[in-house]
Amino acid sequence: MKSFQALFIEKEADNTSLHFRETTLDNLPENEVTIEVHYSGINYKDGLAVLPEGKIVNQYPFIPGIDASGVVIESKSDRFQVGDEVIVTSYDFGVSYFGGYSEFIRVPAEWVVPLPQGLSLKEAMILGTAGFTAALSVDALESSGVRPETGKTAVSGATGGVGSLSTAILAKRGFSVVASSGKKDAKDFLQKFGASEVVSREAFQPEKIRALDKQLYAGAIDCVGGKPLSYLLTAVQYGGAVTTCGMSAGGKLDTTVFPFILRGVQLLGIDSVLCPMQKRTQIWQRLATDFKLANLDELATEINFQALPEALHQVMNGGVTGRYLVKIK
Repeated sequence: MKSFQALFIEKEADNTSLHFRETTLDNLPENEVTIEVHYSGINYKDGLAVLPEGKIVNQYPFIPGIDASGVVIESKSDRFQVGDEVIVTSYDFGVSYFGGYSEFIRVPAEWVVPLPQGLSLKEAMILGTAGFTAALSVDALESSGVRPETGKTAVSGATGGVGSLSTAILAKRGFSVVASSGKKDAKDFLQKFGASEVVSREAFQPEKIRALDKQLYAGAIDCVGGKPLSYLLTAVQYGGAVTTCGMSAGGKLDTTVFPFILRGVQLLGIDSVLCPMQKRTQIWQRLATDFKLANLDELATEINFQALPEALHQVMNGGVTGRYLVKIK
């Protein structure tokens, strides 16, 4: 049995800790597709998984990591052959099922997406769940009728993974993006991603939120929930739309019916976890074609596998701008 390294979360009493351990393929869950992992990434949910109060992991020891890309080494499914390059994200992966912080993984075939032509394994994980969620958000805005010529588009939490990649994809599509962030170094970072204008976090969190505010934006991508989402709903113009996919600013939404019944504003929920495979494949195809970002290598900081524990803690301490790419192989 070939041994390999995986990063385990272990729990003792009320504390969790991270340790690299040697394990074997026989210790992975029995399933259809076995993959040698080349790259993974770090998402907010990965950071939560390492916290004892994060409410992500229920059983220990556990291998976290909600993203992985790599090469199939064994398959019991007709959909995949040895040597296929693939992506695995979402579902229970890295949450209640051993995840991508491992040199090898074994997963159900219905969780696996063939790597689309036009993306490398590395580029797929620079994007990861964050890029997939951002692409879902932009796709939803476009499907609702929001276009570059209809006005500016707002992005909240823009220095995070989903926010920064939403900004970049919108800019790629010709949108004028107003990006909001509380980070001191946000302006240069977000302009690199294509933001036309960078505003403070407070700009999307006025002291008093009116039932209807000035119609400043054709649409908005909200990545944080809470007060910014409440405000953006009031500031989107007639017939516009707002997508929402996060709750780092709060899970409560304080709003009225007025944006919906007087301006016809649409509130579009974005879920990447249970997104149907047909839609999932279409979105990854867009990330490899009309959503493809020219400067992907510049949009993430690459770290090696051994640096992962420290990076996970940095993410949860708020000390990271943008994305981490984790080189596993």
